[in-house]
Amino acid sequence: MNEKDIQAITELLATPKKIAIIPHRSPDGDAMGSTLGLYHFLVKLNHQPVVIAPNDFPEFLAWLPASETVLVYENDRANCTKILNDAELVFTLDFNALHRTGEMEQVLNKLTVPMIMIDHHQLPDSYATFTYSDTSFGSTCEMIYNFIVLLNQKSLIDKTIATCLYTGILTDSGGFRFPKTTGTTHRIVAEFIELGVENTEIPNLLFDNNSYERLQLLGRALQNMKVFFDKKTSYISLSQKELDEFNYVKGDTEGIVNYGLTIKGIVFTAIFIEHRDENIVKISFRSQGDFDVNQFAREHFNGGGHINAAGGKSNDSLANTIKKFEQIVSKITI
Repeated sequence: MNEKDIQAITELLATPKKIAIIPHRSPDGDAMGSTLGLYHFLVKLNHQPVVIAPNDFPEFLAWLPASETVLVYENDRANCTKILNDAELVFTLDFNALHRTGEMEQVLNKLTVPMIMIDHHQLPDSYATFTYSDTSFGSTCEMIYNFIVLLNQKSLIDKTIATCLYTGILTDSGGFRFPKTTGTTHRIVAEFIELGVENTEIPNLLFDNNSYERLQLLGRALQNMKVFFDKKTSYISLSQKELDEFNYVKGDTEGIVNYGLTIKGIVFTAIFIEHRDENIVKISFRSQGDFDVNQFAREHFNGGGHINAAGGKSNDSLANTIKKFEQIVSKITI
């Protein structure tokens, strides 16, 4: 983001405004952490921000400060549409194409107010008035920290803002294990801890609040795992019937895909989850090293993301989707 953009945004934020903050559909820790972190920052600047999520966020993120203020578009389309239409400024965080908001895309496409995109995924669309896109960052939360610094407002970062941003950095870095976790990332986190962020408690809130049914679902997922050692590939599948059997709620499958990479010699893994209510198979891809799952998802499963973490979808049956995946993998070198 250049100095001209920073100056223009500073002028936009100089007077109180009605501001909408939008994460992507099925928001994760980075999406919710960045939107709520920005929310608290804008409140301190005397704005009237509202976070509008396209659909519900997982229960394990419901402890985040001000999460109770988040509006869910799918639950209240009329009210959310009115707020979007009344907004004087819109931030879109942790995504770079409006279709990632699902049904909200129709409303967002009609807005004429300035939009600010802050995101770390590849190949951003050009819908925003101001685009802060940088794939070198491991999380949008780290970018929000940097954005606040660029605005010369670092002194406004308090424990509440830092708690939100820490959450997204922690989750999107895989617990500080992923390659884009830098020395700067750790220095930022150190600042957050000095502000009072509960760095030992937050992992418990995120990762150690499993229901018994979720652990049973995890067990079934691991039973369903298939491994192709000659292709250094594994995958997991879960049918709608299996989700129903273990009383699935949003967030229960979070992180399961990563188990496929814990097998020695495996560098590419996927999870296929059937959602009959949406007539879709949701797919997550993960890799280690140079295998680009962003390109794989874009080419074959209408998706995208990062080099080592991406998502996709299929409107075919679960069985046919898996068959397609196996056929593709059989023909490529990994």
